[in-house]
Amino acid sequence: MKFEPNKIRNFVVAGHSGSGKTSLCDLMLYKAKAVERLGSVDTKTSVSDFTPDEQEKGSSIYTSYMSCEWNGFRFFFSDTPGYGPFIGEVIPAYRASGAALVVLDAANGLEIGAVRAFKLGKAFDIPKLALVNRMDRDNADFFKVVQQLQDAYGKNVAVPMTLPVGSGAKFERVVSVLGDASQIPDDLKDYAAKCKEILLDTVAEADEALMERYLGGETLTEAEILRGLHDALKSGALIPIFAGSTAKDIGIEEVMNGIINISQSPLERTRVASDGTIVKPAEDGPAAAFVFKTVIDPHVGQFAFFRVLTGKIKENCDMLNLNNGTKERLGHLIFLNGKNQIPIEEACPGCICGVAKLRATKTGDTLGENNQCHVMSQMEFPAPVISYAITAAKSGDEEKIMSGLQKLCECDPTLHITTNHETHEAIFSGMGEQHLQIALRRLKELTKTDVVVSTPKVPYREAINGRAEGHYRHKKQSGGHGQFAEVYLRIEPCEEKFQFANEVVGGAIPKNFIPAVEKGVLEAMERGPLAGCVVENVKVTVYDGKFHDVDSSEMAFKIAARRAFNDAMAKANPVLLEPVMSVKIIIPGEYMGDITGHLNHKRGRILGMDSEDGMQVLLAEIPQAELAKYATELRSMTQGQGTFEMAFARYEMVPTNVANEIIAKFKAEHTEEED
Repeated sequence: MKFEPNKIRNFVVAGHSGSGKTSLCDLMLYKAKAVERLGSVDTKTSVSDFTPDEQEKGSSIYTSYMSCEWNGFRFFFSDTPGYGPFIGEVIPAYRASGAALVVLDAANGLEIGAVRAFKLGKAFDIPKLALVNRMDRDNADFFKVVQQLQDAYGKNVAVPMTLPVGSGAKFERVVSVLGDASQIPDDLKDYAAKCKEILLDTVAEADEALMERYLGGETLTEAEILRGLHDALKSGALIPIFAGSTAKDIGIEEVMNGIINISQSPLERTRVASDGTIVKPAEDGPAAAFVFKTVIDPHVGQFAFFRVLTGKIKENCDMLNLNNGTKERLGHLIFLNGKNQIPIEEACPGCICGVAKLRATKTGDTLGENNQCHVMSQMEFPAPVISYAITAAKSGDEEKIMSGLQKLCECDPTLHITTNHETHEAIFSGMGEQHLQIALRRLKELTKTDVVVSTPKVPYREAINGRAEGHYRHKKQSGGHGQFAEVYLRIEPCEEKFQFANEVVGGAIPKNFIPAVEKGVLEAMERGPLAGCVVENVKVTVYDGKFHDVDSSEMAFKIAARRAFNDAMAKANPVLLEPVMSVKIIIPGEYMGDITGHLNHKRGRILGMDSEDGMQVLLAEIPQAELAKYATELRSMTQGQGTFEMAFARYEMVPTNVANEIIAKFKAEHTEEED
């Protein structure tokens, strides 16, 4: 099977969950005769949603990669999840694609998943097309959705290419605004004429020669119009809108032909390497490919997906991993239609392929024929918004569990596994509760182990608001050498996390014991007296003490310093600090009142409001303790329409009533430790 780069179109199908993306992909495969039967999500026969998790949920969880031939062109396209927490599946698909086909529900309009899809298209600098799907639904309103798109992205940018004739049960066909005017119903003629005028203005603006002819009253040829639309789409000056229904198979051929006629070929898709070099694709020259995703299969092992950037890659060839310098043997090359694997002998620029059992290649690596090829830049992923504390259900499984989690994180960069050294917990983080639960099911499949999850402890800190002195005399006698040390120290607030000063004079504490005093203070600061939290922003000065020629030791001075520090802390007006997060919440306007009211209950402070791509944006600061389940709460309050991002801002003092509860709980759970 041979491919021609100029006859390849690769695109990502994206949008909000439930807009019909998977049904569209199944229909395109069927229309192109790539499959014998039309797949269906409802009957669990979809080519795309083939995993048990997806069939149980009835929607996409993983990105599925597909290919078909249409009117002499080869499509490589991907069906992506519309549910926000699975953004780690969507970003790699965008990185591999040359265009984004954003699917919207004709009744629900511009939802958060579609906003995200357009935003990713802009971030990856690829053309964006829109399909207003499900025109057969009750309450379908194509023109309302168009208005929403125009309000968000510009009335001369988001422009219909096809218009629906009828809607709901009466939806019967679509007409092209650039086609035969006699085919357009009378009630659509004026609207179609306005759309055509905008499109032709856009075409003319793309080329000065065309502009002169157009303004001179000449009629542009079909080829000139298509070239102008292609240029406008590529530059981002145009988002063409199509109307259709996958359920009735109306308007879909127009979308597929539009992708062929006006979207770019892989040879036009230049990329910037990590060193700033512009990589221009070509059929000849050294071959290079970007590994945009890896998956772990319990039976096959690692499976890598890559897009050929330039040159040709043949099966059973050797490639160099440019990121780590290792050589990789690429065995059998395949492209996918869901779970069906189709072997190919050779891949050219634009091909999206898979290969099994690469030894040392991870997501984000670049494969090159030789060192003349350039390492491509890494993908950027959003920070996690929800975390679990993970422990092994069975003693002895810890190492196996950590190894399995690390493999999952390599395949999905929105999953993170870390160790919190303050709370001594293994923290598993992701983009949502369902995202983490599915990952843990995968972990069990891979490792045959069980884990226990809980809400992570908040890493509170302790500090002081005053200046105080502390003293402790440590003396023990138990036969032979005893233990003796006496330490006087002073503590006060400071801007640095920790400062230590020695003001001992006259040899009251010999210099060789001063480091032991500092170590004792540092040990005490690891577990403060209020709630066992790390103490910070304290300056400690040791100014006096006593020692014994025989019984004094480093250990004795460490113990005395710890007790003296705790004595001083109790007198220095100690306070509990909590981490506060900067939060960006994106929601439809109708939920603004509910969200702001909810933030007040979470001790949140609203810093500002804005609008972005047709959505409302709230900027706030919220204590981390209040955000443990916010991903789930926000989804519930907004019917899946809300999303948020968060990042650490700073530590702030915990309100007295809240601090008292935290301290009381700690005291009840812990008895005073003895040395």
